[in-house]
Amino acid sequence: MYKCFSLGSFLRKTFSAVLPVLLCFLLIFTAGSVFSKAASKNVEKPVPLPVLMYHSVCDKLPSEYIVTPSQLESDLSWLSSKGFTAVSAEQLIAYTHGSGELPDKPVLITFDDGFYNNLSIALPLLEKYGMCAVISIVGRYTDDYAAADPHADSYSYLTWNDISELTASGRIEIGSHTYDLHSNTGRRQGCAKLSEETDIEYAAILREDIGLLKTELSLNCGIVPAVFAFPFGSLCRESLPVLRDSGIFMTLTCREGMNFITRNPECLYGIFRYNRSGLISTDLYMNRLTKDIR
Repeated sequence: MYKCFSLGSFLRKTFSAVLPVLLCFLLIFTAGSVFSKAASKNVEKPVPLPVLMYHSVCDKLPSEYIVTPSQLESDLSWLSSKGFTAVSAEQLIAYTHGSGELPDKPVLITFDDGFYNNLSIALPLLEKYGMCAVISIVGRYTDDYAAADPHADSYSYLTWNDISELTASGRIEIGSHTYDLHSNTGRRQGCAKLSEETDIEYAAILREDIGLLKTELSLNCGIVPAVFAFPFGSLCRESLPVLRDSGIFMTLTCREGMNFITRNPECLYGIFRYNRSGLISTDLYMNRLTKDIR
């Protein structure tokens, strides 16, 4: 005798067979969602990094590239009062390579050209406010100008002994500003490539110049620069392979804008900076510097 078809029994058997599959899919979906949310939380947001660019600090009349000691102190006081923490190039390089952390509101302070007043005037103020800085020197200025007429706040450049004293403070890192390519009065603009040069010719010229300053810093001060500041901000794509091969991990430009630091070392090539003109107030300068921080 044939059994009568029972819809209820059929549904119960079907449900029993399908339920484990549904539970399995639900478990996979839930786990995937949880892991996805956890992963998104673990992705670090880019860290905003404003960068200040100073040159000479002395009691001469302020200009586009000269600030007075009181202006520098006003700037450092402003940064300190707003909760900014000065970071070193070493910290930034380590962070981009996956090591260490950055403070909530980091700021990078830089000085170009290697004026003696960066030691005699700027360093004591940095020490007063617990800050650090990168000073990028021009090798020929140290060899020729500093040696001939050292230790005048208003115009002298750093000697090799001065540079050693700066690094011994623990607050200063020395960067390269080329050995003898800091000029815009001839055919070449800073260390940029000339139109008639081949890539090979240009690389040889830049490599020799950078290598000379690197050698002098090593012999005279026992340091190797990891930072390179483009003279006049004149950069070109052909320079980057040479800089990398020379042990440079960070390059500084004169372009203005906010930097966003990630765990990718590439973000340190082409850092934007705001020139600190002595012709404007601290508040105006700092508003420009930090306007893109949200």
